[in-house]
Amino acid sequence: MPQTVGSSTDRAQPRFYYDLASPESYFVAERALHAVGEVPEWIPVDLGGAFRCAAEVEAYKEDVERRAAALGVMPIRWPDPFPADIEWATLAATYAKWIGRGVAFSLAALRQAFAAGRDLSVPDNVLLAAAACEMHPHAVIKGVELETTKRALAEAHERAAADGIDTVPAIWVDGQVLAGERAIPVV
Repeated sequence: MPQTVGSSTDRAQPRFYYDLASPESYFVAERALHAVGEVPEWIPVDLGGAFRCAAEVEAYKEDVERRAAALGVMPIRWPDPFPADIEWATLAATYAKWIGRGVAFSLAALRQAFAAGRDLSVPDNVLLAAAACEMHPHAVIKGVELETTKRALAEAHERAAADGIDTVPAIWVDGQVLAGERAIPVV
C-alpha cells in the first residue's frame, strides 16, 4: 500500500503525470493535490492508448466503469469518439501550465471529457475548459501554436521517460513511481 509522503526541504517536488484522454487521470486528479503531503507539479503528457479493436475499447470502458464505481467516482460519461486524438488539448494544458493555470485548466478539461462526455479533440470543447479558468480563447489558440509550447510538451515527454513513467496517471516522488488510480489513497 502506498504511503503518504511528507514534505521535506531537501528533496525534489513530487510530479503528477496525467493524460487528458485517461479516465484514470480523471479519477486521480483531484486527489493528487493532497496525496503526497504537498502539492505536486502537474505535467500533462499524451501517452496514447494502444487499442487494437472496438471490442478492446468496450472491454476497457466496462473495466473503467467498474473501477470508478468501486472508487466512488461519479459515473463516467464517455466522449465520442473514445479514444480521440487529444494533441491539441494536451498542448493547451501545456500552455496553461506555462501561464500558471495548469491545474485549473486540466481539472476543467478532465471534467469536460469524463463528467460531461465532451470530445477533447474538438477545440471548442477545450476552449470551454479554458473559459472555466478564465483563459481567453484567442490566447489559448495562439498559445497552442507557439513553438515554445510544442517544445515544452516534448520536454515533458522526455522528463516522464527519465522518471520511468510509462503509464498514467503516475506520481513521481523521490525517484519512486506510484502509478494508476490505485496509487492514490481514496480520501
